Formats: sequence, C-alpha cells, structure tokens
Amino acid sequence: MGSNPINLIIRFLLEFMALISVGMWGWKQSDGWLQFVLGIGIPIIFAIIWGIFAVPNDPSRSGTAPVPTPGIIRLIIELGLFTFAIWSVYDLGLTTLCVTFGIVVLLHYLASYDRIIWLLSR
Repeated sequence: MGSNPINLIIRFLLEFMALISVGMWGWKQSDGWLQFVLGIGIPIIFAIIWGIFAVPNDPSRSGTAPVPTPGIIRLIIELGLFTFAIWSVYDLGLTTLCVTFGIVVLLHYLASYDRIIWLLSR
C-alpha cells in the first residue's frame, strides 16, 4: 500500500505542505534579511535532509540513496520533520490546519504500514 500511486501522491503533497509550513514559520520568526534566510533556508534544509538520507532500494522512492541510511533512522527523520512541520503550523496559530495536517500524516503512515514494516526490517 505504501507504494500505491494514490498514497505516493498524498505523501508528495504532505512533504510539500511540510516545506511550505516550515517556510512560513521561518518567515514569521524575524524581520529584514533574516526573514528571507529563515523563510527560504529552513525549507531547503528540510528538502536536503529528506532527499539525501534514504534507505537503499526504497520502493516508495527512486531506489537511490545518496547517503545510505538504516530504515529506523529514516523513519525517525521522516517523523521528526513532519512533527516539526505540524508544530510550526500550530505555532503560527493555525490550530485547525495543524490538527488536520497531523491527522492526514497519521492516516498516511497507517496506510503505509507495509512500508513501515519494510523500513524497520532494514
């Protein structure tokens, strides 16, 4: 189920939402030039972490792993990034969106139980 095209689209949209969320949060943390650094820099750091730390041959990704990572570490990275993104929405005062985002992330991971089992076995 984790490699189901619909689930992969949902995963992509969740990742995109996470990047937007932390970018908005970073933007609100300061004024002036630092606002740009945080608003653009934090999502870039998120994308780099998400893109390079991968489990080799992950069926939900391209299969490549720039930095081969054990499955449990990859799962911790994913959950950590999503947790920070959900918290950033909450910190922005968007409580309803925060709860909705959190529920959709949870449902995605429940629907991806086969991928989680696969990650934990690597």
